[in-house]
Amino acid sequence: MAADTVSSSLQLPCVFSPKSRQYLALCAQDGRLRIWNTDSKTLHQEYVPSAHLSATCICITWGPCRTVKDGPQRKKRKSEPGQMEEKADLLAMGTAAGSVLIYSTAKGALHCTLDGGHSGGVNCVQWHPEDSLLYSASDDTNIVEWDLQSGKTRSKWKADRAAVTSLCVSPDGKLLLSAGQVIKMWDLDTKEVYRKFTGHSTAVTTLRFATTRPPESNALYFLSGAAHDRLLSVWQVREDGKDKNSVVSFTLTDEPQHIDLIASNSKEEAVRLAVVCKDGQLHLFEHFLNGPCKKPLSPSCTVQMSDTKDSPVPIPLLAAALRVGTRTVLLGYGNHLQPVMEKVEINTAERHVCLTRDVHASLSLSMETAVSKVKTPVVNTKSKVLVPGLPGHQAPIKGTPQGSDKRKKDTDTKEMSIAERLGEIDLSTLSVDKGAPKGTASLQMDNFAVLLLQGLESKDASILNKVFQTRKEMVIKKTVARLPLSAVLPLVEELTKRLQGHPFTAVLMVRWLKAVLMHHTSYLASLPDLVTQLGVLYHMIESRVKMFHKLTKLHGKLYLLTTQVATSDSSKSVTEVDHTAKLVYEEESSDEDEASGDEGLPDDGDDSNWEEDEVMEEDKDDPDSRTDSKANGEEDMEHGNESEEE
Repeated sequence: MAADTVSSSLQLPCVFSPKSRQYLALCAQDGRLRIWNTDSKTLHQEYVPSAHLSATCICITWGPCRTVKDGPQRKKRKSEPGQMEEKADLLAMGTAAGSVLIYSTAKGALHCTLDGGHSGGVNCVQWHPEDSLLYSASDDTNIVEWDLQSGKTRSKWKADRAAVTSLCVSPDGKLLLSAGQVIKMWDLDTKEVYRKFTGHSTAVTTLRFATTRPPESNALYFLSGAAHDRLLSVWQVREDGKDKNSVVSFTLTDEPQHIDLIASNSKEEAVRLAVVCKDGQLHLFEHFLNGPCKKPLSPSCTVQMSDTKDSPVPIPLLAAALRVGTRTVLLGYGNHLQPVMEKVEINTAERHVCLTRDVHASLSLSMETAVSKVKTPVVNTKSKVLVPGLPGHQAPIKGTPQGSDKRKKDTDTKEMSIAERLGEIDLSTLSVDKGAPKGTASLQMDNFAVLLLQGLESKDASILNKVFQTRKEMVIKKTVARLPLSAVLPLVEELTKRLQGHPFTAVLMVRWLKAVLMHHTSYLASLPDLVTQLGVLYHMIESRVKMFHKLTKLHGKLYLLTTQVATSDSSKSVTEVDHTAKLVYEEESSDEDEASGDEGLPDDGDDSNWEEDEVMEEDKDDPDSRTDSKANGEEDMEHGNESEEE
């Protein structure tokens, strides 16, 4: 039960890098890991796991900053000193298949894969602050301690009766918090339970240490948040063991989705807390942890974002990061495919702050030049350059003049927004031509699937209308086949809404629904709550099928009437039949037959007597004599004479 509850409430993972907050790592619905640079607001790196469709990423955690040599692309001379700087490099991702992927931003590739430790999906991954150790918790109720140098498990132990959904390592690296529905504090040296805390009715999804002090000083605090719970509970680890109840609670508007805090190092320092809830709001707290507090604490400031339209629509916040010593907050908002990162100085004296932003104007699909490893060739001005791109989007390509080896950036050119690019895409070019080469068709299908995925992600009606206008069966099948599994259910929900509309649009939607059922039936059958999600579609089809039976009966009756009218019209046009015989056959009779026939015939006066004799014989119930009388005429005459004598 706990595993089902957690899987339904988990959001797409999204987290800022530690210390410098230079990068934002997130996994979108298509299973790709995207790392964005918060300074330049561009896509820094993108990684597609080999099993991103079958084993999606559930959790992401940045490792501690480590010393990385800057600039490993080219070999340096001995005279050049190497710049040594601590940067956020390693990134741990827990997958639904039970493996842990370690990605290196310095290499731009997968560092290693940790397999064989779990038999269920990995719900949480946590790094040890000092050693090269990693801890992972899974649905199989176990916690695994990994050694990154060897890539193997150091220890494994059962932590709970149900799924373990959250982990947190203490700042000194001696204690480990784990939680399913019961929070346990483990001693990492002995792997034994140090404390137990109970107070959540649902699965715990968040655990964070709020202070950096040792547990023996009665000043070690940590906070916890659970699924479908609008409270953050703060727990105190006491030396006497009287820590059964939470000491402080923070009120939220929805369950916590992303938490960032600045821990307190002394009693005179307050804990600063930034909580992004599931409804997209940001709550800021500041509190001195010096004992129990009876009343729940309200946020000191609540931040919401909306667009600049006439009827404003809220923009969901994805993550937030606090800065030490300042009131500046780093925000990430928008959608997961194209987030917007911004540093905002928030006046905490106001209880409610609403920020208005034009998201479409700030979106730009750009990538850092350091990511691309392709060198721009020297092109002659007279020659033509052919490059693949979006179909229908013919951007002017300028050749670099000879003698210039470096790529120059034009600061005056304005990048096109997504809406402008969609307007220039001609859907007629998306159809598959028989004479076209094989490579172009697959490119068009991929872009069509990307368009559909963007429309489902942003719920943009204009994008979806353009995609659903196609009538090509092959385009529909290829597009649905290239969709990631996480986008199948939103596509079915969108098709259900459109099927309830005009019948002409329903005809197009049925083709898409048929393609979804052909390609993704096995995935839909694996969902535990499929009945509730597809109930509307089932009842709608059932109601229309009932009407179909009546229409078929009416169609059958009309068909009979029309066929009868047609046959009657055709019979009138047939000419009259000639009744004169074409051939007459006559059988010749012999004289003997005529003589015997004359002898057997009775006289005219005996006809009445013969009929009376037959009546009398029928009364006597003698069938043998009746048959004999019919067989022989002479016996009939004798019986007639006997009746006269009597």
